[in-house]
Amino acid sequence: MSFKFENILSVTEGKTLEFKRDISSPKPILKTLTAFANTAGGKLIIGVSDAKTIIGIDKPLDEEEKLCSIIADSISPRLAPNVELITVEGKTLIVVEVFLSSSRPHYLKSEGIENGVYVRLGSTNRQADKELIAELRRSAEGIAFDEMPMPELTAESLDLKSVEDLFGKYRKLSEKELLTLKILTKYQGRLVPTKGAVLLFGKERISFFPDAWIQCGRFIGKDKANIFDHTDIYDHLHLSVESIMHFLKKNAMKGADFSEIRRQDVWSIPLSIMREVVINAIVHADYSQRGAPIRVAFFDDRIEIENPGILLPGMTIEDMKQGVSKIRNPVIARIFRELNLIEQWGSGVRRIFKEAQEKGLPEPQIIEIGMRLRFIIPLAELHTAQVEAQVEAQVEAQVEAQVDLNILSACSLSALSSAEIANALGHKQLSGNLRKAIPRLRKAGLLEYTNPSKPRSRMQKYRITDKGLVLMRNFKKSEKRK
Repeated sequence: MSFKFENILSVTEGKTLEFKRDISSPKPILKTLTAFANTAGGKLIIGVSDAKTIIGIDKPLDEEEKLCSIIADSISPRLAPNVELITVEGKTLIVVEVFLSSSRPHYLKSEGIENGVYVRLGSTNRQADKELIAELRRSAEGIAFDEMPMPELTAESLDLKSVEDLFGKYRKLSEKELLTLKILTKYQGRLVPTKGAVLLFGKERISFFPDAWIQCGRFIGKDKANIFDHTDIYDHLHLSVESIMHFLKKNAMKGADFSEIRRQDVWSIPLSIMREVVINAIVHADYSQRGAPIRVAFFDDRIEIENPGILLPGMTIEDMKQGVSKIRNPVIARIFRELNLIEQWGSGVRRIFKEAQEKGLPEPQIIEIGMRLRFIIPLAELHTAQVEAQVEAQVEAQVEAQVDLNILSACSLSALSSAEIANALGHKQLSGNLRKAIPRLRKAGLLEYTNPSKPRSRMQKYRITDKGLVLMRNFKKSEKRK
């Protein structure tokens, strides 16, 4: 075992490190070692006081033997950590090193498998519930939740028309392709959907996964005391990205009255960073958990996006920042990659921190809290000299959003040519805003050509897509709630 003690007193306890004074109270020690083995490994250093003073261990050989016996007798499956005696400043410490175990979940025998499994969250040990215990087992066996079959369902339980429309522009989806994407899987000689397929394309997916939706709230101030706007998003997962981004853009200012803006603080919202965080939350959520959806909370000084599920075993927050990635939901991730929502495996989180640094923004935070992972994106307050430009940009964005919605509304009634769109919006001819908006909507997948093989045809018209209809529906719902 190698461990450098030069800066031991400056090291903070965390997911993979804990200090203890002695072994007089063995149960907290056993919980920590069990949590290390179940989560990401770690080191327990005994002989350091709460004040971070090195006090050492009396009779270290006897204490080492006693500790090894307690571990062997109290934890199941059997845990065999590395235990070493280290001398620092003339005093002896016991260092217990635990690695991520392939025999997880480990538990305290005195509490049993249902109550004695612990995981590490920050510098604390948390009791695992049955869903997390099941995930610990699956991860040890290399089984992903979203790849598991749903034998009670058939292929007809999926909205395969949406799948075909989604991939039609790229390739024809044969049965072989559906199996390769793990939208379907073989179970006892027949084809059934995977859990990931139902999460993505299930006709009644909320019936099977009632927490697979997104709760969005815009709060006035820096806490949840005063809510200004909220919406609940039940779109298919790949469509929910744009719906969340629309909510964030719509609520980019604390008030809708532009005359009030100059007397308010104006905050810069890094949209490209937010998109990466949103996608990360959707792709890496633990959909086996019950009790809470993905949450987006927009405050005056920050945006918090949290998803159910702590980091996968073996992962730490520092690993995430360095670009290390373990995919919790390979079916969902593969579909997002195929749709170009994910650019490169493992690059998203690293790109978030790099972009924040390049733009001079406060560093984002990642924390594990209450069996959930929370991304906190601080918003940079603009100086007075920047307010005018920011207000102008926000007003322009509001105008663009309204033009986009007007176009989508017109095309939702029937397919229209560009001239007919202008006429429907009360313009004699195409204005500059309309000329920019139509390609923008088509690129975003909200409008599509009626004759895609001849994009420059004089007979070309535009019709709204399913994605566009979902966006319009969500906007109208949120407006009604105001």
